Amino acid sequence: MKVGIAMMSHETNTFSPVVTDLQRFSAGRDEPRSGPEVVEVYRGTASCLGGYIQVAEARGADILMGIAAGAPPSGPVENDCYEYMCNAIVELAGHVDALLLDLHGAMATKTYEDGEGELLRRIRASYPDLPIAVSLDMHANVTSLMLDNCSVLTGYHTYPHIDMDETSVRAAEIFFDMLDGKVAPVMHWDHAPMLPHVMRQGTDDHPNKALQERARQLEEGECLAVSLFTGFPHADIYDAGLSVVTITDGNADTARGYSDELLDQAWADREHFVYEVEPPEQSMQRAQQAAEAPGDGPVIILDHYDNTASGGTMDTTEVLAAVLDAGLEDVAVFGFYDPDVVQEMIAAGVGNEVTVELGGKLPMPALQEQSKPLTITGEVKLLSNGRFKARVAMARGLTMSMGPSAVLSVGSVDIAIISRHIEPYDPECFRCLGMEPTQRKYLMLKSRIHYRVGFKDLAKEIVECAGRGVCTSDYSEVEFKNVRRPIYPLDGDLKGSNVTRAEFEQRG
Repeated sequence: MKVGIAMMSHETNTFSPVVTDLQRFSAGRDEPRSGPEVVEVYRGTASCLGGYIQVAEARGADILMGIAAGAPPSGPVENDCYEYMCNAIVELAGHVDALLLDLHGAMATKTYEDGEGELLRRIRASYPDLPIAVSLDMHANVTSLMLDNCSVLTGYHTYPHIDMDETSVRAAEIFFDMLDGKVAPVMHWDHAPMLPHVMRQGTDDHPNKALQERARQLEEGECLAVSLFTGFPHADIYDAGLSVVTITDGNADTARGYSDELLDQAWADREHFVYEVEPPEQSMQRAQQAAEAPGDGPVIILDHYDNTASGGTMDTTEVLAAVLDAGLEDVAVFGFYDPDVVQEMIAAGVGNEVTVELGGKLPMPALQEQSKPLTITGEVKLLSNGRFKARVAMARGLTMSMGPSAVLSVGSVDIAIISRHIEPYDPECFRCLGMEPTQRKYLMLKSRIHYRVGFKDLAKEIVECAGRGVCTSDYSEVEFKNVRRPIYPLDGDLKGSNVTRAEFEQRG
């Protein structure tokens, strides 16, 4: 059997000004990787492609590898880029007996709200009998178009995402068993009228921890797979929000029943999915108090409004300005996306002083208040090609590239400045730039939840700082125009209410 494998993965923040073109999917190349080299790059890695390759080879399938197109989260995908990727995958589908796809589930393009659903629709239109398996991110905004045009669909159980390979293995095992006639997968999908805040979606925390544990429990019982998707609220599309896909062996009623159970539990816990924002002045005071208290490890200052892994520009300056104004010492900052400043520092050379206009360069039309460049003077401490091997569970085994990178030292504050967007979830991002994070008093990270996979156990305390950016945890700062209504918490104060999700939806 010839099995096609391909990736088209992007989480779209429709409020983000960061352009999403083909180069962003190509990791510095002219176009995404494809063909046999992809198998060699991803085999044995903690990725969805790694999981697919593992099962396909174990099952004796002949692999025909298509494109491996993955981009950091950003704004809507450019049409020519989307058409390039879709055409490549539809072309691959014409040469195989079955297809395994690594998608995200929250891709929006300049034309299509549901980029993955449209891809699957096109494949089905050309090859109506082709079996298709799909693995999605937990933040997928799942649609009926996706479900109607694939055979098997699974999603991550963890956030931070440390089960990407497990997720695709689960999909592939069900898929090959289906092809062998051992199971007859039946899928049921439905969603709840809620937009959980990303800062309350971590699987270390209630309520998502309990929901994912129940999903895993059901997979050990009557269900082939149960995927609870918390959704990605910064994609302002009709189907954004929390949903569940349950797969059983031929039993539609069982699939529906367990989906309803999880949706009802998520709705009952809806208030716990709402993030309460703390004033930044209070956060900075807490950070200083934590640093002075007994205990080991750095205090993490989390600039979570500007997380590139949720589509942030990674160049807003408010939290860094607060750090400098407060006179905090022994701080390592990761990081700022500012290729122009990197080039200025390269021109200045290591050991020399330079004055730069850092950050604040990408306008954010979705926000009323903009970030401004920060004029700072410091020493060029280090220059680097910005490459390192991921060592933590998330992306383990893959080589990460920040592009040309530099460290600017302003007193005892060391600022990592990079040329490609990358979230700091692996301490190696500091170490490859000559900074040992465990030896610092403070770490300032532009992250939301993924930092936990590499930094949580190192930290003395975590202080979440509300700065500025298109990953805002305050929904009132952006305008939702397309998401279905009513939806919680945008509509109505339901604190203490016993209204059911069905009753709430009927209010519309």
